[in-house]
Amino acid sequence: MSQISGSGGFFHALTRWLVPPDVNQQAPQDTSERIDWVRAIPYFGMHLACLTVFLVGWSWLAVGIAFFLYLLRVFTLTGFYHRYFSHRTFKTWRLIQFIFAWIGCSAVQRGPLWWAAHHRHHHTHSDDPEDLHSPRQKGIFWSHMGWFLTPRAQHTNLRLIPDFAKYPELRFLDRWDLLPPILLAVALFGFGELVAWGMPEAGVTGWQLVVWGFLISTIAVYHVTYLVNSATHLVGSRRYETKDDSRNSLIIALLTLGEGWHNNHHYYPNSTRQGFFWWEVDITYYTLCVMDMLGLVWDLKAVPHRILHPAPKPVVQDQPIDAKPATALPS
Repeated sequence: MSQISGSGGFFHALTRWLVPPDVNQQAPQDTSERIDWVRAIPYFGMHLACLTVFLVGWSWLAVGIAFFLYLLRVFTLTGFYHRYFSHRTFKTWRLIQFIFAWIGCSAVQRGPLWWAAHHRHHHTHSDDPEDLHSPRQKGIFWSHMGWFLTPRAQHTNLRLIPDFAKYPELRFLDRWDLLPPILLAVALFGFGELVAWGMPEAGVTGWQLVVWGFLISTIAVYHVTYLVNSATHLVGSRRYETKDDSRNSLIIALLTLGEGWHNNHHYYPNSTRQGFFWWEVDITYYTLCVMDMLGLVWDLKAVPHRILHPAPKPVVQDQPIDAKPATALPS
């Protein structure tokens, strides 16, 4: 497909991003792997905007909100975008499904259908030439964040996720995925201004909460979750032999609330739990267990015994190819 060029093409692409067409009305997709600057400029702009923290200052409330939203959104991405929408490792109510789809969108990592469709594609092609974010194929920068800034990555392949594409509310979020983060930023600004009006001694402002609660928190969520695509295919240990380079990492597991046990996951992706053993910390799984006790989710899929304790492979003795029984020579 030919690339759109010139200022007219830029504004046309920008309009299609901010006011996206219905997936059934989209033109043939651009499958090139060039950087799409319409999306890249706002993405890198969010990183630069974090420097405004030196203008707005800090407060314990701002830092606390940033940390809370970091934990909430990392849990949502790992527990729902990944283990629920991508792998269906548990069940939940339709309302809970929508609530966590909305929270996931607020992390500015696109909608649940887009995210899960790409992840299912990744498991089919992990580290082979068709994998969109393989460090083996295109290096660490590409696997960490370059891949999703390309036209090839923008389309949601609904054929890979028909089980959830049937829900109109998820189709709505997938199309209007910028709505939740915009409303989150507006709510943070409004709450900050309310606190500034009612408790001026707290040193809180609307822009301070936007910078800490939205920008800094979102950038932190970005890069710890991206580590699963990049670092856990490069560093760490391998318990299981898989066709890809997936590895286990305690550090990444702690940062991502349990997603660092990536070799476990690629060997057996059908389990809700990714830290297969008690010493493999998996905070997302522990949280889902609490939600299970509360009746919010159910049917969490366990790790089978055959995966935890595989039978030892039989030892085959090497035999000479042309070995024959010895015969006694006549004296």
